[in-house]
Amino acid sequence: MNILLVDDDHLLAQSTAKLIRRLGKHQVRVTEEPAEIMQSCRSGEVDVVLMDVNLAGARWQGQAVSGADLARELKNHPQTTHIPIILVTAYALLNERQSLLEASHADGFVNKPITDYPALLALIAQVNQRA
Repeated sequence: MNILLVDDDHLLAQSTAKLIRRLGKHQVRVTEEPAEIMQSCRSGEVDVVLMDVNLAGARWQGQAVSGADLARELKNHPQTTHIPIILVTAYALLNERQSLLEASHADGFVNKPITDYPALLALIAQVNQRA
């Protein structure tokens, strides 16, 4: 499976990608650039997106954007609406999860820091099956 990991914390993203590759035997590409996210997803290269909600300094089409904004953009585009997106954040409270999922149209949610990689891999498989 080809996973696009979107995170503005480069070291955390690289270590997360390494663990997903090793434990799940998936291909993982890391970026924080909105243009690269859109291009990769529209090209058909991506099976699942792990999207950090807070992307410091990210801009898309001249506007500051969050990961939730980019998820909604992907879900609203005909070429990318089928791609499962899992939001990743350290800042959403339990009662905020549902509204964040609804606003972004994302398929799942995981808290940072990720400590339960088997559960993450199970969630990735689950959302990918639904796609």
